[in-house]
Amino acid sequence: MHGLINRSIQCFLHDTYGPDFWWGVADAAGIGRDGFETMLHYDDALTEGILRGAGDRLDKPRETLLEDLGTFLVSNPRLEALRRLLRFGGEDFVEFLQSLDDLAGRARLAVPDLDLPDLELLEEGPRRFRLLCRWHFPGACHVMMGILRALADDYGALVVLNLAGPTVGGAALDIELLDSRFSEGRDFSLAIPLDQGAA
Repeated sequence: MHGLINRSIQCFLHDTYGPDFWWGVADAAGIGRDGFETMLHYDDALTEGILRGAGDRLDKPRETLLEDLGTFLVSNPRLEALRRLLRFGGEDFVEFLQSLDDLAGRARLAVPDLDLPDLELLEEGPRRFRLLCRWHFPGACHVMMGILRALADDYGALVVLNLAGPTVGGAALDIELLDSRFSEGRDFSLAIPLDQGAA
């Protein structure tokens, strides 16, 4: 697993549950309290150990923990760069969904060796979609559910998300868009403000 992904899990556990919680999980996994280096690669078993240890301490299912991680990745102010990467996919929630097929490629422009889930969006009908998530590490669809919930709020869209079950090489998520302009959403501009960086 890429260190950038492991570091994201570390930040989620540290920021959400506190440093003592993270230190306990890290010590139990044998990785040291400083955690992961962002540009190194780690055995998937270590990532699984971190998730299992955190879930056991919280008495929380792995799937729920991964969904919370997805929400954290979009909503935490420290990760604004990731939110911007996702929001550059489109001006509204549907355009964003349609850009997910290219997400892994866009991320690799910045980090060439970053392995992300292979995402494929299928249009099932008016305002109904199915997102196929294929990855070597189980749980990508749960992370995507958290990301999509947070981004729906970000765009001001009202959506219903349901796991559709396993598929060949992964899992699927059903998405129904009830209202693309349900609320105002968070401020976001694709353009960089003219006064940014002005002396």
